[in-house]
Amino acid sequence: MNKIFNLRATIKGHSDWITSLSIAPENPCTVISASRDKTLLIWKIDQEKDNLPKPQKRLRGHSQFVSDCKLSSDGQFCISSSWDKTLRLWDLSSGKTLQKFIGHKKDVLSVSLSKDNRHIVSGSRDSTIKFWNSIGHCKETLQENGSSSLVSQVQFIPGKKSTLLSCDWTGEIKIWDISSKKVETKLLGHKGYVSCCTVSPDGSLCASGGKDGVIMLWDLQEGKHLYSLEAGNSINCLCFSPNRYWLCASTSEGIKVWDLESKEMIDEIKIKANQGSLSEKDLTCLTMVWTFDGSNFLAGYSDGCLRQWSINEKF
Repeated sequence: MNKIFNLRATIKGHSDWITSLSIAPENPCTVISASRDKTLLIWKIDQEKDNLPKPQKRLRGHSQFVSDCKLSSDGQFCISSSWDKTLRLWDLSSGKTLQKFIGHKKDVLSVSLSKDNRHIVSGSRDSTIKFWNSIGHCKETLQENGSSSLVSQVQFIPGKKSTLLSCDWTGEIKIWDISSKKVETKLLGHKGYVSCCTVSPDGSLCASGGKDGVIMLWDLQEGKHLYSLEAGNSINCLCFSPNRYWLCASTSEGIKVWDLESKEMIDEIKIKANQGSLSEKDLTCLTMVWTFDGSNFLAGYSDGCLRQWSINEKF
């Protein structure tokens, strides 16, 4: 197996797990990270010098773990979710909270922002999905009849304003119609809880993974299972490359990369823990995001470090 990825940098940013990373589509120099240390951190990628992210400003306000974060398209604002049962909208220039979103009864585990930055959706341990406007008003609460499962992830589907994707600990992935507040389609097949799902840049494919160590690929147009990839271990996060037909999956054994055309694993990224720090088994990637040109990707780890990987020039 050829080595496709090279480790370019390891940068300490947080004192606990990095749980989420986001890059602004229209301002790709801006990155934000969320952490179990209860803070968020703004990073700037220095495109003129070394193309590496540098920590700039820390955002404080949440009283428990910050579980997820999403940047607005212009990189001026950020929405975050937390185990303190709230969401917060941040002004990155001032580093201050603009709006606090109150309504969930338990930990908020995931948040997503619509492409036009006007709508926010959140998923919680209280088994509900809430649909908010940008001034903190809850417009809709979605919950399937009788469901008591925590909602592990929510995501707007690109190109479909009133449609969203959710996954939960029943092992189901659900496609919701927000206007009717009903589940349009259920994607069934996982044999354990689903911890993560991601949608391809064009909105046509979904990849999901969780406890059973199987990545399932789905056709979102037809709502059907296409094929599965064996990851071998519980899956923490998934992300599609923006310009190649590749899928990255983080497991307890490292980051695995598949070429979806050949359905073959083309690289496996492992790092060694420093002596006296976390053991290699405990040093886990929990979140990943690609730069928009597809040349680098950033990974947040359980040691609080942000690691940047670049693609070998041969590829």
